[in-house]
Amino acid sequence: MKDNKMFRLLKPQVKILVGIIIIIAIGVSILKFSPSQSQGLTKDIPTFTVRQGPMRISVTESGTISAREQVIIKSRVEGSTTILSLVSEGTLVKKDDLLVELDASKLLDNKIDQEIRVQNAEAAFVSSRENLAVTENQAQSDIDKAELTLRFAHLDLEKYTDPNGGEYSNQLMEARVRITLAEGELKRAESRLEGSEKLAKEKYISETELERDRLDAKKADLDLKLAQSDLKLLEGFTYNRKLEELQSDVKQSEMALERTRRKATADIVQAQAALRAKESEYKQQQDKLKKNEEQIEKTKIYAPSDGLVIYATSTQGGRRWGNTEPLSDGQDVRERQELIYLPTALSMKAEIKIHEASIKKVALELPAIIKVDALSGKVFTGNVVKIAPLPDSQMAWLNPDLKVYNTEINI
Repeated sequence: MKDNKMFRLLKPQVKILVGIIIIIAIGVSILKFSPSQSQGLTKDIPTFTVRQGPMRISVTESGTISAREQVIIKSRVEGSTTILSLVSEGTLVKKDDLLVELDASKLLDNKIDQEIRVQNAEAAFVSSRENLAVTENQAQSDIDKAELTLRFAHLDLEKYTDPNGGEYSNQLMEARVRITLAEGELKRAESRLEGSEKLAKEKYISETELERDRLDAKKADLDLKLAQSDLKLLEGFTYNRKLEELQSDVKQSEMALERTRRKATADIVQAQAALRAKESEYKQQQDKLKKNEEQIEKTKIYAPSDGLVIYATSTQGGRRWGNTEPLSDGQDVRERQELIYLPTALSMKAEIKIHEASIKKVALELPAIIKVDALSGKVFTGNVVKIAPLPDSQMAWLNPDLKVYNTEINI
């Protein structure tokens, strides 16, 4: 049983060994018995001498040639406007030649309305400026008047309370003088009455004369009491009332001055704010008028440089599958819409599409050889300057299985 098992294990190895021996034998027999045939076969095969040298790896693609630099003419009129005149496509134009004229009728109407707004804003601005001057003048006048009133109030208080010649001092002196005079008059009247009574007893004067002297004495006594009462009233009531009144006038004048100053400041600030608002509005209306005039100027588009006129719609039609209408008179165009291309022939570039199978063979700055079908026999050189990082989305949309990368070569 063990011998049979070992035989089965060795059987595959024996088969492989026998096969190798048979192959070697066949080869030896061929070389041995057919030397002439082997030599004839070697003579019919072309041979080359192997030597070291550069190996060129090239990628061949077709593409288009266009100007590397071109001026793009766009509509700079806001909103939508209509083309009145248009230079013919393919025309060689010089700098400052008229390319496109757009409809400016609405802008001209708006200019007239805007000029009226500017004039109204200017009138309001001038009026506000003059109003500020009047307000400042009136405010200063009110403050001066309030300060003068306060100064007079202080003077009145000082004039009344000054111990050296003040009103109260004079009134007090006058009251005391009247009391002194009344006392003297009373003494004279009483002395005269005393004499008259003695004379009346001796029948030297009449009763009527005695009664007159009595009345004079009584009147002198009343005058003295009245003078004394006036002094008491002056010292106890009139002085305090007048003093408080004058002090109140000073305080009220101070408060009035403060109110006047605050009101003057508020009026001036308000007038200044109104002036700034009117000035801003005036400048805004001026800017709108200036912008309107600039828009009118932009309705005429001139060539910024020499070049060949190419309509933008001519180059965009293929990319948009023919949905773009050809540029023509009477067509409405919008702001920032590309109208005309003015390519310059100073520098050119080739635009090609590299298949994804060959993209690894292409790198930036690699040299390129360009041949133009229309210029037979001429060869141009260039360098790869741009390779798209992602496949062309438009081509991928048309054919999802086709992936190509947009590449640019400066000639």
